Amino acid sequence: MQRPLVSILVPFKNTANYLEDCLESLLKQTFTSWELLIVDDGSTDDSRIIVQKYTDKDSRIQLFNNQGKGIIEALRTAYSHAKGTFITRMDSDDIMMENKLMELHKSLQTRGRGHLALGKVSYFSEAGIGDGYKRYEVWLNSLTTKGNNFDEIYKECVIPSPCWMVYKTDFDKCNGFTPNTYPEDYDLAFRFFKYGLKCIPTNEVLHLWRDYPLRTSRIDVNYLENSFIELKVNYFLELSYQKEKKLIVWGAGTKGKKIAQLLINKKISFDWICDNPKKIDKLIYNQTLKPIDYLSSVKNPQCIISVANQEAQLGIKQFLKSYNMNALNDYFFFC
Repeated sequence: MQRPLVSILVPFKNTANYLEDCLESLLKQTFTSWELLIVDDGSTDDSRIIVQKYTDKDSRIQLFNNQGKGIIEALRTAYSHAKGTFITRMDSDDIMMENKLMELHKSLQTRGRGHLALGKVSYFSEAGIGDGYKRYEVWLNSLTTKGNNFDEIYKECVIPSPCWMVYKTDFDKCNGFTPNTYPEDYDLAFRFFKYGLKCIPTNEVLHLWRDYPLRTSRIDVNYLENSFIELKVNYFLELSYQKEKKLIVWGAGTKGKKIAQLLINKKISFDWICDNPKKIDKLIYNQTLKPIDYLSSVKNPQCIISVANQEAQLGIKQFLKSYNMNALNDYFFFC
């Protein structure tokens, strides 16, 4: 019996050095009922020639030109041709484990609509993986193992951008690649969360995530830290902000200041606290910094916490627990 079709969306631009590894890993998949919709986003190297060789070998691989410019438009172009029951995305410089499509498909078939199938990821690089990427990998995989990815949605992107699969009907419900919002993978993760998709836990490493100096997430201005913070603030105000509570920003470092600026620009009232004695009682953006103990005088607070240090975060959680404050309702870590 023919299995339902999986549509794989892949944008590419000047990844000739890696495309063969990517496409060969697809051809080795144990699950064979797929179509690859691969979109050229204006390559100037040999990428297109490489892809054309594969389209000649396998009719499941379909090559298109981007109808616009950039990754979102390329993904949108690919999706406009999708005929599959299931939708997934792949980066043109990465590698699939041989059982990736099989495991993601099986998870969705078992759990049904309203679910998001995920796989654990493993970074690799010729130059070695830096501590930041390794920490992200460990953190992300720890969430995926339990399927509680959305519990930390405001920290970083909790869905591995090239290692998920959903029913096409659920993807449409979440508005797919309709918004022109970068970082597009984090924005999509927020919409999966917004529309109530449930993450399916797994222990399987299904995707090898390549890192190298010219990777898009390293060099494209759309993936700068400020873009992530603005996205978080916008979704917080839409999905989690409770106007009956008193909003508190905790932390006055670079991220805390950016959060404060965004809230001020949006005319959202808040108080600002920190534990740096040099900043307490100082006026920043016309806001007076208050000590942490100020929280005890606030009735019904809701905190955005911009403190990144892991040890400090544990202390903050204990502090907030003493006030009977609950994560994802009364407080949110933004880093």
